[in-house]
Amino acid sequence: MGMGLELNTTLVTKGKEVRKEDNLFQLQKDGYRLYPMHTPIEIRTTKKSHSRGYARIEKIQWHEGRTTISYKLISLNRTN
Repeated sequence: MGMGLELNTTLVTKGKEVRKEDNLFQLQKDGYRLYPMHTPIEIRTTKKSHSRGYARIEKIQWHEGRTTISYKLISLNRTN
């Protein structure tokens, strides 16, 4: 039996991100997900929302069917 894996090129937060300090955030998602690391990727609140800006993923951790993403917000298009 294989492990399900989803490949993403946009970070969709659904408002569940947690600020750790300044521009560093952490987000947990169900399932195993893979994102490009150390390169700017678009960040959105929902799949259909406007782009909020760009983030750079610093760390991805898979554990017990969840993905934890640590990222740095590097540019912001708009506030709220």
